[in-house]
Formats: sequence, C-alpha cells, structure tokens
Amino acid sequence: MSDRANSLRGEAELMINGQRLVLRPSFAALVAAEEELGSLFDLVERAANGRLMLAEIAGLFWHVIKDRSEDLTREHFGEAMLLLGLTGVTPPLKILLKQILQGR
Repeated sequence: MSDRANSLRGEAELMINGQRLVLRPSFAALVAAEEELGSLFDLVERAANGRLMLAEIAGLFWHVIKDRSEDLTREHFGEAMLLLGLTGVTPPLKILLKQILQGR
C-alpha cells in the first residue's frame, strides 16, 4: 500500500492488519488534527504528563495517514490500534510528537 516512512520528513510507520501505514505530519494533516483535537501544544503537553487519551492518539494518527485505503474505516483503525496496545503505538507517537515540536 504505502512506501516506507521517510525519517527526514518526520514520518513514522504503523502496522495495522498487516498493512504498513505511513504517518506523515504534513501541515494540512496537522491542521485537520488540531481542528478535531484542539491545540497541538496542549496535546504534546498532555502526552508529556502521561494524560494523552487513546482517542487522541487515534485521532492524530488518523489525520496523518499518508495513503489511507478506502476500506479502512476509522472504527476499524481504532480497533486495530487497540490490538497493538500502548507498546505498539508509542514509537510512532514519539516520532510524530517530536516532529510537531521541532518541525522540519
């Protein structure tokens, strides 16, 4: 489906149902995430304080998926994330949060 993540762009990878999803924090994607989730600075602060909710992680990831297939619904995506657990979603989350703070 997607190519591999490009670390120079601040991209991360997430394996969902055997598919590699590239998470690309583009300006448009982050604006869409911010419209849904509120301030990205507040999101980063909640993450740093261990108060980031699973729904917020799923929302952020959903908006930054580079090439989302039409058959991947948000509900299925959330369920697949749940199967990964926090251990599975933390590495790409760290990459995205770092990119939000540092930019390119």
